Amino acid sequence: MRGTGRRIRATGLAAVALAAALTACTAGGGGGGGDGHGTTAARPKACRGGTFTWSGVKQSDRLTGVSASQRLGKGGGALENPLRRVYTPHPSVRTEGPALSPAEVLFSLGKRIGEIDSTAATLADDDSGTTYVFTDVHAKAPALDDGFTRIDGPGDIVAYAGVREVTGTFRYSCRDGASSTGQARNWRVDLAGLVNCGETVGAGIARQAARLSCEDGSAARKGA
Repeated sequence: MRGTGRRIRATGLAAVALAAALTACTAGGGGGGGDGHGTTAARPKACRGGTFTWSGVKQSDRLTGVSASQRLGKGGGALENPLRRVYTPHPSVRTEGPALSPAEVLFSLGKRIGEIDSTAATLADDDSGTTYVFTDVHAKAPALDDGFTRIDGPGDIVAYAGVREVTGTFRYSCRDGASSTGQARNWRVDLAGLVNCGETVGAGIARQAARLSCEDGSAARKGA
């Protein structure tokens, strides 16, 4: 086991996101087939021992859920409004040319962004019996658990959740000159935060949450 992904649960008003890196692993399993959804494409398999070259790798925060605003008095209180989903992240691998295992592609992407140790062997050659969560093309989107149960002060409060999504384009080159190309997507961080509609907010998913749930004319909406 090389760590566990987890969500952060906290009390107190926080306008900044709380994050827990999804660096975890579970023993055995993982990956998928040649079309990015766990099925085997009817085409030749790519060579073993080829080289991945990545380009256009980007990481961006995506809002996945937001609650309606809840007005709390001087003593604060429990947060009761559930989050509604606004975006569903999912791992994806698309390739053209000889078929590649989606798990191998995500393993390479994980190494490229530092999610997986850059000195790790290729997934196909790893005999440790360990599978990184990041390589699982079947991974489900994080549940809309906003990570907060109550706050200690007053305000018109909106809870939100998000992920840090990673996308990139790759080329897989073999020694005989054959190659495969494609795109991959996954997420590596779960995010959660609170917005007080009576206060200005910065950029990012907190601003998006304010736009969706705070009233027109509120300080948070003016800043958004």
